[in-house]
Amino acid sequence: MSKICYNVITFPGSNCDHDAFWIAKLHNAKSELIWHKDDELKNPDVVIIPGGFSYGDYLRCGAIAKFSSIMKTVVDFADKGGLVIGICNGFQILTETQLLPGTLLMNNTLHFICQHQYVKVENNNTPFTNKYNESEVLDIPIAHKEGNYFIDEPGLKKLRENNQIVFRYCDENGQINNESNPNGSVYNIAGIVNEKGNVLGMMPHPERAAETILSSHRGAGVFESINNWVYENL
Repeated sequence: MSKICYNVITFPGSNCDHDAFWIAKLHNAKSELIWHKDDELKNPDVVIIPGGFSYGDYLRCGAIAKFSSIMKTVVDFADKGGLVIGICNGFQILTETQLLPGTLLMNNTLHFICQHQYVKVENNNTPFTNKYNESEVLDIPIAHKEGNYFIDEPGLKKLRENNQIVFRYCDENGQINNESNPNGSVYNIAGIVNEKGNVLGMMPHPERAAETILSSHRGAGVFESINNWVYENL
């Protein structure tokens, strides 16, 4: 059986691209770094848009990155059903390209937050979460200043009706409330998928919690789920 191939996009200011590149290889996959000025992907099964500060987050997070040459190719790949995961700044870029609805605003504390964070799996029936249990509580770190997910009431209603909310911020017991919301996100949303379910955006960093040598390896399930889904659908 051939190895799954991940393509990891690198923008000026990306700082989690090599983390994603490394974790993909650890999970028995091929991994390719793709420069933002490239026009073509390298035959991926999965595209990762990593965390960082693309173009220094000038103007608005992800607003410049969406114009990079490679993003048109990524959008085409997603529109054809290809798997795309945007992590942190990658989530912001996915909303800017309108592959995902909503937007990411400044944290309600107005501070950069870097900490371990509990999230609950709201939907385990996706290519990115099928190795988790529904309502499972995960310890996955966050590191962002603009992670406050916002969408209007009709948009939130649609997300809920279509089961597009994948992760929500919670406490260690799975309780979802204002106290367990680190940044003010609407409905404690930490991650969503598009209507077709092949594009995931999440603010927590699963690539920073995907090895047993780390204090948490609960993010590994994201990559295990992707591999499982790809192999089942080859």
